[in-house]
Amino acid sequence: MNTFRHLLKAAGSHPPIGTWITSASPIVAEAVGHAGFDWGLVDMEHAPLDHMDLVHLLQAIGNTKMTPVVRVPANEPVAVARVLDAGASTLMFPLVGSVEDAKRAVAATRHAPHGVRSMASISRATRYGAAGGVPPVPGVIVELETPQALAQLELVAQVEGVDAIFIGPADLSAQMGHAGQPMHPEVMRLMGDAAQRCRRLGKPVGTAGATPDVVTQFRAMGFSFIAVASDLGLLMRGAQAVVQSLRTPDGELHVHSLSSGTRTEPAAA
Repeated sequence: MNTFRHLLKAAGSHPPIGTWITSASPIVAEAVGHAGFDWGLVDMEHAPLDHMDLVHLLQAIGNTKMTPVVRVPANEPVAVARVLDAGASTLMFPLVGSVEDAKRAVAATRHAPHGVRSMASISRATRYGAAGGVPPVPGVIVELETPQALAQLELVAQVEGVDAIFIGPADLSAQMGHAGQPMHPEVMRLMGDAAQRCRRLGKPVGTAGATPDVVTQFRAMGFSFIAVASDLGLLMRGAQAVVQSLRTPDGELHVHSLSSGTRTEPAAA
């Protein structure tokens, strides 16, 4: 069974918690995997990744228990095929705005006669031919990021081959006129409504939040799987907390001050 589908089915009432992998670093991705996240989103839409980078990231994550999901750079058959040949087993498609977009996404992951994915018998997806010529059917997550897309949620969710819906709060908030405010009440109201509509359909629905507090709110709304922050976000948050804890106002007898930086000699009494 596809590992992400299995993760969703096994989770029950406990939504799997993931994070975004944006560092393009196999070492960071592997470390994050060992931190205990259930799933991780390798982001080819925004992170500086080429296809060999993707292979290295998937190899690193494969050493952990974290289930990888790859967000493709575009809903385009050749781009999708290359990501699948690199060994990705579950894909997220950004900017899906219609039933036609969803059908195009599914078709790009299926071989003929069910889709348009080209055959590649010797690839990482087939263990270089050792696993047989046709790899398992990939998981498909479609990302709805506008009010117009959410208006078609029921139709998109019922497209055959769509395993889950993902609501992108950052772009949704911008589309609603609240850029940079993904927690705006109007945005949260629309997201909560979308989550309940998916639950009535029996379709898993995910989203992402910047902090554990935000994730807790999304859990209460009924989201099925949730990402918190990103590897770089967590790194920066931790680094900044350490730096701020060691910096003190000017004049205090500590080794660091906001104006002069680190001192090699004790401050004068």
